[in-house]
Amino acid sequence: MNNMTALVSCFARAYHRWANVVPVFDDTAAEALLGEDFRQIAQNMQQGAAFFLPGFTGTPEEALRRIVDGQLAPSVLARSAFCERALARETAQDCRQYVILAAGYDTFAMRNKEDRLAVFELDLPEVLEDKRIRIERAALSSGAKPIPCDLSESAWVKKLVSSGFHPAESAFFSLLGISYYLSEPDFRSLLRSVGHIAAVGSALCLDYPTDEESRIASVNRALAQGAGEAMNARYSPCGMEELLCGTGFRVREHLSAEEMTQRYFSAHNAAVPECTMAAPDGVRYILAERTE
Repeated sequence: MNNMTALVSCFARAYHRWANVVPVFDDTAAEALLGEDFRQIAQNMQQGAAFFLPGFTGTPEEALRRIVDGQLAPSVLARSAFCERALARETAQDCRQYVILAAGYDTFAMRNKEDRLAVFELDLPEVLEDKRIRIERAALSSGAKPIPCDLSESAWVKKLVSSGFHPAESAFFSLLGISYYLSEPDFRSLLRSVGHIAAVGSALCLDYPTDEESRIASVNRALAQGAGEAMNARYSPCGMEELLCGTGFRVREHLSAEEMTQRYFSAHNAAVPECTMAAPDGVRYILAERTE
């Protein structure tokens, strides 16, 4: 399977919806998109329970739920909920372009009900091709415009424009999950490229690893390393705000794990007090705006 980290993120969203009546983030298309890989990934997680849960003595099903809800899903659910709620506010204010960088197996375009919103998905050619095959196999419908590219190369900007993106019009950019895998100079370069193509007033959403390591963060770092997708950077909150300011963005929201838990996990935790969840320490979430 290509891009294992992205597939595991999709699995986390799918399993969380399957296992919970009141999900933190309700991804109605993720399980269908995964197909048979949903079962395969679940089995792999159960077989690797000793890595995730040293000394655990429960059933495989109990182990899987604890792995997903305790370690794999919190960051994925938090950033997805944060991003799509912010996107809804922007579209209500007449934003008509949504650009998903490193889209992976994001399913927004399969769930989108806003016909006036143009969705652009950028990722490596092999990832987007695999996603296309999965969409067809699952009989899903996606209105996204796939843009095969390498985000480490500036050519993605021209490809985006040639696919129908209008730089003079406001847009919403998602950079979820990207800052973990790029060096600080490369991430700065990516932000600068987004700034060059984003109209004033456009919004940008991202999450990033802080310099406060946590148990969940260390597990995810080890998983990424094992999948050949090493995490290369961490940031201080002040450092990230300075980075955004230097590339043309003003921070509108900058949420800690505690704030994210209160905002996005409260309803789930009230409904299922025996299986409470929290946004992971060591990750922060930002909504920023392109300035003049």
